[in-house]
Amino acid sequence: MTVPTGRRERKKAATRQKIADTALRLFLERGYDAVGIRDVAAEADVAVTTLFSHFASKEALVFEQDPGFEQRLTQAVTGRAADEPLVPALRREVLALVRHCTADGAAPIWRMIDSSPSLREYEESMRLRHADSLGRAVAADLGLPEGATACRTIARFAIDAYALAREAADPEAAVDEIFRMIEAAWEVGRPS
Repeated sequence: MTVPTGRRERKKAATRQKIADTALRLFLERGYDAVGIRDVAAEADVAVTTLFSHFASKEALVFEQDPGFEQRLTQAVTGRAADEPLVPALRREVLALVRHCTADGAAPIWRMIDSSPSLREYEESMRLRHADSLGRAVAADLGLPEGATACRTIARFAIDAYALAREAADPEAAVDEIFRMIEAAWEVGRPS
């Protein structure tokens, strides 16, 4: 995500971050299901309406970096150098996201997500949305129709690569292995 430049935007970003940090702390301390929206708002010293102006749902509090992740994925396609191939650009961004989500301190958050049906469902819908957005970016970059199958497929593969690698014993090696397969599939199925 871009850094807010104006005072008002910085204050909004700081409030959003304070709410997200408070929510995550409470969820990890007490358990996701034991903490309500009112608890988070009270602890963050904001009104419930303020919380909802920043986050559409309780689940969104856990995935507060979601908009930035989606933006980074599409920018890996749209912001790459003209001579840089698509798959290496996607690999680099997926690897960065995997590193972020497997960093020290992330394990308790993933255990919480894995133990909550509503969080697992939210994560799955988020991944599908990311894949759709990424597929559209790939199609636009190649000058193809928005729903081009190859573009939608490569996007799904990249998003699934992130999820699979994040869960692997050696996430970086998993990214390498998965992207070798993605590269081979793209070479065979890439639109001309």
